[in-house]
Amino acid sequence: MPSRPHHPDPASTTLVACLCAGWCQLCGSYHDTFAQLRSLYPQYRFVWVDIEDDAELVGDLDVETFPTLLVGVGEELRFCGPLMPQLATAQRLLDSLRDAGPARNAGPAAQALLARLQHSC
Repeated sequence: MPSRPHHPDPASTTLVACLCAGWCQLCGSYHDTFAQLRSLYPQYRFVWVDIEDDAELVGDLDVETFPTLLVGVGEELRFCGPLMPQLATAQRLLDSLRDAGPARNAGPAAQALLARLQHSC
């Protein structure tokens, strides 16, 4: 996982994690888009998680479709699901989640992963 810049208050930091696999060609092509997002949203923390290399961190979350984004503010999960690997689509998602409440359909494994990511990277 890439290092992150210092964020003074992790409880209010927006974390955007891309959950991918090294063998996934679509994920490989998403690297540039993810880097663009990082530059467009410098106040957010972006992490790239290889679900196989970081299997212990990912835990019980079953990722079936790639790429999958996980977005949370502090320990409040806002989104966890597959997303078309297009910059405009990701921007719309991040903008819509800015003032959103907690994700309604997220399971405990996604919530647990968010907590681990907020505290470990």
